[in-house]
Parts: sequence; structure tokens; C-alpha cells
Amino acid sequence: MQIQYVIINFLILALIVFLFGRKMISGIFKTRYERVKQELDEIDRADDIVPQPSVELDVEENEPTTSNAVESAKAAKEEKIARIKEYEYRECNLLHEKMINASRKKLLDMMSENVKNLLNSEPYHSKIRERESETVDTILSMIKLTPGDKNYLRQFGVLYVTLTSAFPLDESIVKKVEKVTSELVEEIGGKISFWVLNDSNLIAGLKLKVGDTIYDATAREALYRFKNSVLRDVIEKDDSTEELAKEFFNKANAFTFPISTYQFGRVLTVSDGICWMGGLSDIMYGEVVEFERGERGMVLDIQQNKIGCVVFGSYENLESGASVRRVGRIASVPVGEAMLGRVVNALGKAVDGEGLMPTTERRPIEFAAPGILDRAPVSEPLHTGIKAIDALIPIGKGQRELIIGDRQTGKSAIAVDTIINQKGKDTICIYVAIAQKETSIAEMRERLKAHGALDYTIIVAAPAAGSAALQYIAPFSGTAIAEYFMYKGKDVLIIYDDLSKHAVAYRELSLLLHRPSGREAYPGDIFYLHSRLLERAAHLSDEHGGGSITALPMIETLGGDISAYIPTNVISITDGQIFLETELFNEGQRPAINVSLSVSRVGGAAQTKLLKQVSGNLRAKLAQYRELAEFTQFGAEVDEETQKALRSGKLLTEALKQPRFAPIPDHFQALLLFAVTEGYANNIKEDEMHKFESELYEYFDKNETDIIAKLKTGNKMDNDTRAELVAALDRFTSRN
Repeated sequence: MQIQYVIINFLILALIVFLFGRKMISGIFKTRYERVKQELDEIDRADDIVPQPSVELDVEENEPTTSNAVESAKAAKEEKIARIKEYEYRECNLLHEKMINASRKKLLDMMSENVKNLLNSEPYHSKIRERESETVDTILSMIKLTPGDKNYLRQFGVLYVTLTSAFPLDESIVKKVEKVTSELVEEIGGKISFWVLNDSNLIAGLKLKVGDTIYDATAREALYRFKNSVLRDVIEKDDSTEELAKEFFNKANAFTFPISTYQFGRVLTVSDGICWMGGLSDIMYGEVVEFERGERGMVLDIQQNKIGCVVFGSYENLESGASVRRVGRIASVPVGEAMLGRVVNALGKAVDGEGLMPTTERRPIEFAAPGILDRAPVSEPLHTGIKAIDALIPIGKGQRELIIGDRQTGKSAIAVDTIINQKGKDTICIYVAIAQKETSIAEMRERLKAHGALDYTIIVAAPAAGSAALQYIAPFSGTAIAEYFMYKGKDVLIIYDDLSKHAVAYRELSLLLHRPSGREAYPGDIFYLHSRLLERAAHLSDEHGGGSITALPMIETLGGDISAYIPTNVISITDGQIFLETELFNEGQRPAINVSLSVSRVGGAAQTKLLKQVSGNLRAKLAQYRELAEFTQFGAEVDEETQKALRSGKLLTEALKQPRFAPIPDHFQALLLFAVTEGYANNIKEDEMHKFESELYEYFDKNETDIIAKLKTGNKMDNDTRAELVAALDRFTSRN
């Protein structure tokens, strides 16, 4: 207990460091503020350049133009101000966190040195020595041989046991340890090689190493765990000096010398983010390890004489011979409601500079997919708000629908529109960005925020500048976060953008781990990699909460080749695909969906009865139009019926065009498709279809509220409802 008071007294003296750190932060914030103020002043000066009315023109005629220019300039100014403020806010918060962490580390280093000196002085030295026998008895009651120890004994017949202490031990304590460990090993027909060492770096206390397992009751280990608990705490946006000091005091009050048990190994070699380790004989695949300087990694390869792991983040500080220990858990990420609206990295840590993200739960990144009996049929639609998808390739909650196409064909646009369309529908959205530019991820965040979709969205970012290890685990981390909500009975939409880059990251890691390569240099288990990921998307039965995960993986093709290795793998895993064609994209078709190669294996089960009714023969009409268009593209003469079919197909194709960030409710989609297929747009020019669509929605929304109310139910139209809709469309086309 006395050592706790010593630590508290030391922390009071260390407040000087915090005050110094706070002054540095304040100075940096002042510089940021001056820079923002300078930019805002430049914007104000730009207001003087707004066009003024000419004296030679009539003022009344010119006034609207001037007013529009002023309003436009004001809007541009406000938008730029908001953008600058948000950028500076996030940048300063990230800098704040770095400064606080630096101060914490400095304090903890000072504290370690101070505690070391204190424990070597009286009366602390004597009190610790008095407890040595008691500590040894406790450790001896805990020791047991692990499967790795038993296997080592079977191979070599001897097990190494090392007793290390900060101060020389009594002979009776040493003999007791040797006797108990010898008897334990002799029970399975082996013997021990017993070593006794002194190491002043332990500060105080002792530790016993049996095989690869260490039972540690030293001050150094206690300080190590104390430092980890402090440094890994979440930093609040308004973390002040007083709050940080209070945090240290609370943790210092709980400072004890517990007996820690962990397995220990050594680094053999490190290169290209891959670390080969010796020891750790009982470690499992996917388990987290920690190196002596704080870096962490995940085990991805277990061989007879060595273990391969990927290192998260920087590996330049690792070197051969460095110590490594088991953390004691499989790789996992924090999960919780606090992650909504945030941008996190593949390890689940916030990277958006928005401060506190209090999460208390974790989930393993690898988790067994729900069993067949735990699932319910996919029967509830997940509307994307995109006419061509909801009508032709419907997606249901719990489905896995692949979005595939060449680069720059609108795959991410479909994802963004789908997320925006979930607003107000109680669906959590998770966007996993794999090997994308950081500017693209930032733009995605701003776009979602501008449309009010960020509040129910989580962005998991593994940028191209990051390591292949983080790009590899990013989709698994995103799925773990999604499962947290699914098992609480909520609906989740998760988008993987994209799995082609994920496969490349896994290929890189596998080749560095010396795994044999197969087709296109990918490892043989690449199919299993994506199947175990996408199988976790499901619609749970009511007995298990009724939640769902709908997965929209993306695959990038080269030259439209969907028969390549990775595309065919993912096509065979998913429940359908949306194929975006470069040729259609270049022709101005948005979205550029190839109806012939796109399919949903769930089909009409994932549509409302109304949308299913009005789009029943839509695919056949479009296929017929494509065929006729190809036939007539060389100027062949066609009869009147063929011309009508071509005209109808062109109008239908125009009706399915849709701008970005403009999702359409399903009842309006059904209204438009019914109007076009029933011939109410036959007199409309192709380039006026968008105007026709806007006027149709506006007219029915204002004048035909009863019909709209019936369409919103999604029920199949009976004869009476159909007659009412036809009459309303007649009134719409005959207006003016």
C-alpha cells in the first residue's frame, strides 16, 4: 500500500510535464486559429468581386442576376468556411491526442525510473523481500505443463526451468522451486534443466519460466501492465491536465504486484511486415502477439519449428532476438453504438479526430457463420433506391449480391446511393474501404455527411498507404462490427470496396509467408478466404433475434473479363451479381447495368408485391430491345412493329437512367415503370424523360395522395386500384 502513495506523490510532481504539454498544444492551436482566420479574411475580401448591376441596363431586369450571384457567393463562402473549420477541427483533435499520448509516455517513463529507485531503498526493499516465500508458494500452486511442454519433453526428454529474481534468493526458496518442478516433470517421464538468475532490471520481485510459460510477479511486469492500461485508454476531446492527473491517481490507487501468466518467444527474422518467431508452442492461428516495444501482430502461419505472423503498422523497430509474448486472445475489434458516424481503422480505432469513442465490448474478427437452422429465408426487400436494381435485380435483407465491373464504371456510386436510401429505415450501414486513396475515403465521408447518412454509417478504412496486413483484416473487422448489431436484432448493410484488392493483399502476405502459389499466383485457399467472410451475411430466424447482414461485395474486372479467377470465385459464393459494363457507361447509361449478365438468385422474393407486379416483364422487354438494337444498328430497314418496339425500349432505357445521390422511393419507382410500360410516355422525347419523371412525381405527390397512399403499402394492385391509377395517369397526361 505504501508504494501506491509513493506513486501518487510522484505523479503530483509530474504535473509540470502536463502543464508544459498543454502550453505546447495551446501554441499549436493558436497557430491553427490564425491560419483559419487568414483564410476567412481572404473569403471576405472575395465578396468585393461580386458582379454589380450596370448603369446602362434596366435595374429591375438585372436585379435577379445580381441577387443570384450574391446568393451563390454567400453559399460558396459558407461551404468553404464549414469545410475549413471541420478540417482544422479534426486535424487539431488528432494533434491533441498525439500530444497527450506523448505526455503520458513521458510521465510513465519517469515513473518507472522513480519506482525502481524507491523499491531499492528502505523500507520497501525489506518488505518486498519478506514476501518472496509467499509469492513462490503462490506461483508453485499455479504451474502446470502445457501441451507444448509435453510435446517438447517427448522429443528431447528435458524441459528448461529458469527462476529469475531482482535480488539473490534464499537457498531454501531455490530448492523448493527445483523440487516441485522436478516432480511435475518426472510424472510424465522427463527431467528438468534448472537455472537460477539475478536481473536488476526486474526492479523487484521474481518470475519463474517453465518451458515457454512465464509466471511473473515482478515490479517491471506490473509497471508494464499499468502503462498499457493508461496508454490504451480513449482520450476525450476535452482531456485537460486535471482530468489526466485524476486518471493517473485512480490507476495508481489500484497499482499492485499481481502474478501474470503468459507465454514467451523470440523473434527469428523480420522482413516486409512478416515476422517469424520461435517458442510460443501453444499459440493458435489468428491469435494476437505483442512485441517488447509495443507493436502487435496476428499469427497467420504455424509450422513445426517456427511461427509466422503479420505485423500491424510499423515493423522497422523489430529485430532478431527481440522478445514477443502472447496477448491471450484471438484478434478482435471494439464494437458498439458509439462507432456510428465514425471512421475507424482495421483495428477498430478511431482515425477521424472526433475524440471519445467509448466501447466496452469486443468481437473476434473471425467468427463462425450462422448455421442453416439459425437462418430465415430472405424475403424482406432492402431497397437501394436505384430503379434498375430494385426492379430488375432485387436485393433482400440477408442476401449477398456482388457488384462487378471495370474500374470507373460506377460501382462505388451504387454503394453510396444504397447507403443514402437507408435513411430513416433503421438499417445500420458499414462501408469497408480496402486499399483506396485516403482522399477518396475522406470524400466518401463528406458525401455521406452532406446527405445525412453518416449518423447511421460506420466507415472502416484500410487505405492504400497502409500495410497489407491491415488491408487483409479490414473486411473481417467490418463484419465483426456488423455482427454486433445483427445479433441484437438489427438490420445491417455492409459494403466491401473492393475484394479484388483484398485478394491482392492476401496474396502478398501468403507469398511472404512462403505459401505455395496457384492460379494467377493466388494461394489455394483464396476461395475459402472469401467464402468464410461472405457466409457470415445472413437473415437470422426470429428465435435468434431476426437481425440480418446484407453484403454487397465489389470486384474490379479487367476489360470486362468476369471469367477471371477471383471474379468467378466470388460469383460462385454470392447470391447474384450486378454487372456494370464499360460500353454502357460510355454511352451515358447510368447506372451502366448489363441486364443480360446481371441476376439476383433471390428474385421476386426480395421485392414488394407491387414492384414485382409492374416489373414482371421488364427484363424481357429490355432484352428484346437490346437484340433489335444490335440488329438495326447497321441501318437495316424494319417494319412498323419493330420501330414501335425500338421506341418503347429506348423510352424504358431512358426511364431507368438515374443521377447519383438521388435514390427514389419504391412506390415512385412502381408509378414510373407502370406509366412507361403502359404507354403514357410514348409522346415524350427521349431527352425529356427526366423532366417527365420529375413532373410525374410532383403531380401525384400533390394531387393524387390517395393513390400514393395505396402504392406506399407495396401491396399488389387489384382491378379497382389499377383503374384508379389509370384514371389518375389520364388526368396527368391531359393537364394543360
